[in-house]
Amino acid sequence: MIEKGPSSGGAGKAGPQRGAAAPPSRYESQKRRDWNTFLQYLRNHKPPLALARCSGAHVIEFLRYLDQFGKTKVHAPGCAFYGHHSPPGPCACPLRQAWGSLDALIGRLRAAYEESGGTPETNPFAARAVRIYLRDVRESQAKARGIPYEKKKRKRAPAAAGQAHPAGESSTSTVLSGGSSGSGAGGGSGAPLRGSSSS
Repeated sequence: MIEKGPSSGGAGKAGPQRGAAAPPSRYESQKRRDWNTFLQYLRNHKPPLALARCSGAHVIEFLRYLDQFGKTKVHAPGCAFYGHHSPPGPCACPLRQAWGSLDALIGRLRAAYEESGGTPETNPFAARAVRIYLRDVRESQAKARGIPYEKKKRKRAPAAAGQAHPAGESSTSTVLSGGSSGSGAGGGSGAPLRGSSSS
């Protein structure tokens, strides 16, 4: 039941109150489009695939399918421009989805799955295989495109000597200066992700 509060407009307005629902945020709109695109992909799958039977392997298959709509040049190991961030000329290497785009997409689909009634334990977007796939894409694209990513160093004073971390246990957060993260699949018919950067 909606309680009537003091109105900020005139008191002489009669009639039913309008449900002044705020428009969805850009993130929510993108998440809805991504979810609809994934469901459409499952319907078009041969044979059609029910969401309840979807696994991490199917999610990876979906990400590979999206590569055909990518806008990020990823050089093959045999290419003369392999490892060059800004190659001086064109090449025949394929365009792919940028790692940052895929990573953001999986985050939105993971949330959409649970908002649609799925449990965290059965969430295919949170599967270990998907995390490994994204990590491999990040590393291969970083090498192919010459984009270094570095471990962030902890900025702490050596106050507690007994709590020093052994070598190699610093934060593994990475920074890729090439993959855009604000993109996702549009439409509902397998439309391409938007916002992937190209080099």
